[in-house]
Order: sequence, then structure tokens, then C-alpha cells
Amino acid sequence: MRIYFLFIGLIAGFYTTAQVECFENKTWPMPQLSEAAQKIYATKLAEARQEYEKDSMNADAILWLGRREAYPGNYKKAIDIFTRGIALHPNDARFYRHRGHRYITLRCFDKAIEDLEKAATLIQGQPDETEPDGIPNEKNTPVSTLRTNTYYHLGLAYFLIRQYEKAEKAYYRGIVASKNDDMLVAMVNWLYITELSQGKTEEAENFFAIIPRTPKLIENGDYLSLLYYYVHNPDKSEIERYTHTLLPRTAVGKDSTSVSAATLFFGAGYYAKLKGMPEMSRLFFEKAIATKQWSSFGYIAAEAALQKQNEKN
Repeated sequence: MRIYFLFIGLIAGFYTTAQVECFENKTWPMPQLSEAAQKIYATKLAEARQEYEKDSMNADAILWLGRREAYPGNYKKAIDIFTRGIALHPNDARFYRHRGHRYITLRCFDKAIEDLEKAATLIQGQPDETEPDGIPNEKNTPVSTLRTNTYYHLGLAYFLIRQYEKAEKAYYRGIVASKNDDMLVAMVNWLYITELSQGKTEEAENFFAIIPRTPKLIENGDYLSLLYYYVHNPDKSEIERYTHTLLPRTAVGKDSTSVSAATLFFGAGYYAKLKGMPEMSRLFFEKAIATKQWSSFGYIAAEAALQKQNEKN
């Protein structure tokens, strides 16, 4: 899944205190991949290296080598490759967008914001372009573009450091740029809880209203499920029961270690947090962490939320 963000700074000094440690040089475990997936990644990475060796100055060759290094978990190596791309092609927004994404993965949120803001500047006034998928969805149909991915990741980076107004602006721009229901639902999901974080309940509901009654989705069904959950607005006495009845089985059933589960557990936990239920929110955040999907946005957001709770205790 691709996907997952929000916005404004509280005070100037808060930016620093909200920032978690940047793990740029930490050795992360390799993602758990099936044998078939490992073979595919290895084959595609070898092909990308061959293309790069043919022309190491070519922007597309550099970009795909970085992307192919990132998929099996070589994030620091991917960042180094994108950095080379920036040195050679400083006005190519794609390198900043992809490096920003991987800085989020490594919890380097300030560096991610710098890159993604740069990408957002470079794409202004330029025609949008579809981003080919390195990991195709089940219909082999890309749903995101350079513009929507830039705003989506920028919104997430701001959300993670609790700069909600800036996240809000990024997601709103992402909504305007969205060309299909998948990206619209993804943007509105994060924007919805961004608005709730600022006490803007009516605004959140207004954004939900722009989603079609029966959206055509390929990838982002989990986000839609969370939106229905938020809109249902269970009270404190209902929240645990509704969490288990409205969210898909992936979050509470046998597949409790999936990226999908991390996404849903984070959403349920964040809603509980907004409802003033710190113990319930901690339970769901810990469930998200227990998936061990440490590179997924649900995991990263739950991790940041738990850190904030621990700071208060």
C-alpha cells in the first residue's frame, strides 16, 4: 500500500521538541517478504542496476535504482542514490519527493519536510504526471501522481510532528490534485483526523461529504473503513465495541501483523485519543507497533503518538 498524513506548528520551539530521533544511520531489519517477493525484488533491482550502469547520468535510471533499493529495505542506500540524483538534476522534483518519503521511513521528519516542500515548489506550474508503481496493485493500475504523492507525504510529515495547520494545507492541495477515488479517500482520511485534532468537527464532516457514496477503490479500502468509523462517532462507552464491529477483520482477526492492521489499529487508537481515552488509545497504538510493520505509516504514526504519551507520563 502507498499511501498515508496532516498539519500547523503550535509554537516555534515546539517543532524541535516534537521531533523524534532521526534514525538515518540505524540498521533496520529487512522487511519480511515471501520467497516469491524476494525473487521479484532481486530481479527488478538487478535490472535497475543494469540500466544505471548503461547511463549513470540518466535521471530515470537513477530514480529507479533508488526506488528498487528501497523496496527490500535498503533505505539509507536509496537516500544516497536520490541525493546523487539531486546533485545531477537539481530541478527534478521526483528525487526530492522520493527522498522525502524515505526520510519519513527513517523518522527524519525535518529532512522529509525540507525535501517535500522543495518538491512542492518545483511542481508548481508544471503538468502533473502519473507515478508508475514499483509494486503494482492487483489491477496493475497506478492511482497516484507526482503531485498527489508530494502533498500526501508532506501532509503526513507535518502531521507526525503535530503541525496540523500545515498538514491541513498539504492535504487540501492533495485533494484538489486527486484524479481518482483512491487518492481522494487517502487524503480525506488523514485530513479528517487532522481537522479533529484542531477541534474542527464540522470541517471534517464537510470533507467526508465530498467522497462519492460508492467510491471506486483499488488500494485504499482501509482508509474508507476508518472514515466510516470516524463519521459514526462512537462515544466513550461504545468505542471498543464499535472498533471491533466496524473495522475490517484484518485488524482484529488472524492477519493482525499486516500493514493493513497497522493502519487500522493506528486509526482506532488516534480516535480514542481524541475522545479522551488515553489507555484505550495506548492499547491500539501498541497493537499497531506489534505488527512489526515498522516502515508503514500506521506503525510510524502510532510510534510517534506513543512517544508523545510517554512524554506526558
